Amino acid sequence: MRRTPHQRPLTVRELSRARPRANRSRRAWTAALLSGALVTGALSAQAATARPFPDPPLTTMSLPSPPGGANVKVLVFHGSAADGEESPVVNAGIEAIERIGQSGPAAQRFRIEATDDPAVFTNERRLGKFNAVAFLTGGGDVLDPEQEAGLEAYMEAGGGFLGIHDAARAEPYSSWFTGLIGARPAASGPSSVQRATVEVGDRENPATKDLPLQWKRADRWPNWTKNPSGEVHTLARVRESTYEPGAGKNGWDHPVSWCRDYDGGRSFYTGMGGTAASYDEADFRGHLRGALLWTTRIARADCKATINAHYKAERLTQANQPGQNDQIGEPHGLVTAPDGRVLYIGRGGADSSQSVITDWNNPDVGKGRGEIHVYDPKTKKVTLAGALSVFGNKGGGDELTKVEEGLLGIELDPGFEENGWVYLHYTPHAKIDRETRMAERYVSRFTLDRATDKLVMESEKVLLKWPVQIHSCCHAGGGMAWDSRDNLYIATGDNNSSRFTDGYSGNNPEPNFKGVSFADARRTAGNTNNLNGKILRIHPEPDGTYTLPEGNLFTGKEQDEGGGKTRGEIYVMGVRNPARISIDKKTDTLYAGWVGPDASLPSTTWGPAKYDTFAAITHASNRGWPYCMGNNQPYRDRNLPDPSKPLGWYDCENLKNESPNNDGLVKIPPAEPNNIWYSPQGGGIDYPRDANGVPSYRPEEQKQLLPWLKGGGQATMNGPVYRYDAASASADKWPSYWDGKWFVGDFYDGDQPRHAVLTDPRTVGGGGLPVHAESLKKMIPVGNDGIKNLMDWKFAPDGSLYVLDYGRGFFTSDSKSALWRVTYKGGAPTPAADDLARRTG
Repeated sequence: MRRTPHQRPLTVRELSRARPRANRSRRAWTAALLSGALVTGALSAQAATARPFPDPPLTTMSLPSPPGGANVKVLVFHGSAADGEESPVVNAGIEAIERIGQSGPAAQRFRIEATDDPAVFTNERRLGKFNAVAFLTGGGDVLDPEQEAGLEAYMEAGGGFLGIHDAARAEPYSSWFTGLIGARPAASGPSSVQRATVEVGDRENPATKDLPLQWKRADRWPNWTKNPSGEVHTLARVRESTYEPGAGKNGWDHPVSWCRDYDGGRSFYTGMGGTAASYDEADFRGHLRGALLWTTRIARADCKATINAHYKAERLTQANQPGQNDQIGEPHGLVTAPDGRVLYIGRGGADSSQSVITDWNNPDVGKGRGEIHVYDPKTKKVTLAGALSVFGNKGGGDELTKVEEGLLGIELDPGFEENGWVYLHYTPHAKIDRETRMAERYVSRFTLDRATDKLVMESEKVLLKWPVQIHSCCHAGGGMAWDSRDNLYIATGDNNSSRFTDGYSGNNPEPNFKGVSFADARRTAGNTNNLNGKILRIHPEPDGTYTLPEGNLFTGKEQDEGGGKTRGEIYVMGVRNPARISIDKKTDTLYAGWVGPDASLPSTTWGPAKYDTFAAITHASNRGWPYCMGNNQPYRDRNLPDPSKPLGWYDCENLKNESPNNDGLVKIPPAEPNNIWYSPQGGGIDYPRDANGVPSYRPEEQKQLLPWLKGGGQATMNGPVYRYDAASASADKWPSYWDGKWFVGDFYDGDQPRHAVLTDPRTVGGGGLPVHAESLKKMIPVGNDGIKNLMDWKFAPDGSLYVLDYGRGFFTSDSKSALWRVTYKGGAPTPAADDLARRTG
């Protein structure tokens, strides 16, 4: 290492006297700032290529492009605007970077030169030899205009920059330097050293791939005047609940390390490294090593993946022609074919201009059309493939009028390319009983004529059917998915009203129609002998029948309590409305989301407020409804003769179905905790518990375990786990950063979730909380002219994301009902392979 002699930097006042006439605009701005006109905007400007001063260029430097060569060198600059002794942090940082450069594989080694002399940035022969520049500076105006222009020229030539901790306080009057860093520290940030947890979201970048998912360490944690997420690629966040962030805190999204391609070069910044002890940590040195590998061009990295501007959302379908559903029905689900075509379904609501029939005396009560459309990305045209006559068109109203039955789910056979088989989950109108207000739910197989994109309606083979009550609405479920062993999972809803329990547990046994209760979810979701409120798992056979795979929750042959009280199709019980499910075929983990009841507030008498729920399910299980929700928060039992009077709290680990409407087992499997739950109070709401494990349910005692989400009006829309295909030549595929991340969303687009979350594989199957969340609200745009009402979302084989927007009305389609596609336009990792400092074999 070579370290140049110390040269005292000029003060701002001296610089203002020394600068030439051409820089009068900067001098005037500096003077105004120093006189008290400093505003947050000046310190948080984010224009990536900003040139705030319309003066002639301050440098005619000619630098090699890219700077540096195979003999990799790093310039460590530690100049300061303040006089005095050098900080121990600076010395520790220089020594650590030197150790990093001298260790590790030979192909990753480099030399360093440390200096506090800013004149290096106007010496083109010297500056051009460095592959990267690392700033270990303190705050203040450490570069004069010519020196900053030299640094700009260096970046424009393809140089690399690493800023560490207080480097974010340097050059406070330069919007270009603000863009280079990415953000500025807030004045109200904490100054003390505190131990905190860092969520490491990027599992591929060389600076973070080897770090713990949840990295616990002590440091000084700056707050930011403006959150840079979305304009930079955030690699890691500090979890504010694990320390005291002070008045200027940033909330759940508190970036601490990030990177991006900037002004022709590569910029990496970490807010860590604020203590000398940081540089003794092996993990922190590993973090810096990875940053330097990228900035020096020794290694490539993707620092674009979470920058919002790199995603393009495009509406694919047009508004329907008047009186027709030529483009789209009432959107309810989609699936992508191996050749790129998209099949999507309409539940059954008619065009808003058409009347609906709600009179049960009319044979056509609730009759609707469940429509299947096909979008061909090659021709960009839509074909109406077919329609089913379904029960599902009664319009709006209360829960004893409206209905959510209809065409509910669609899947393609694993052998679709050869056989054209399409599976539909629906409620045929022809099978309703108007006297008892019962219907049948079908899962049927049809054949698609792939030459015409038309369903052969007479090809129907009914695999599975079961009874559902249709006297009351809602929560019909509908999603379907395949695992790697060609088992078909079918999500069925708990079609019962929570109106008769004031929006708490659906466990009122009393209301019934013709002897069938419509407010008792213990009859359905909590019943081991009923297929509603479940996720079923079957293995379809070529002849249109099915067999039962091993490992379901029941075999159907249990002799408990006299026998005949279980169904072997049940894989998961205790779910309310699993409208969307997905399966990661790499792990065969089942992902599901379901809507909770309607209570907006918790009750110390009855239990939690409405929780919408997401779960990663690795084994056959009971997810709790209507006994327990969230992380096993119990409801209160009620029973005849007076359901308005509470009995005891349910014991989530020792559940009994004692409903008079139960025809299954009394002793049922224990409830298992879920990964994500949210209510109007926030995400992951929890309370102190008594000796019996019962939460207090007092709002003033709640804690929020998942601060990145909350609800209000809410309806979960579970999404896929993304899997990156390196062999795909698609220019539209989402980058590998998202590989393994679980997409969770909500029908609504306010504070509700629209995130990709990272889970810990060691804990996810036991209800472990996600360790990291990434907002998708600007990539999958919210708002009235965006995808406001997310109904379904799936990745296509080419790695692009298809999304259904339901529209702005209910039980109908309208001009906003549409199929969208979201593609990635950020390009390949950097630097380009031809620009690597050292060629690899």
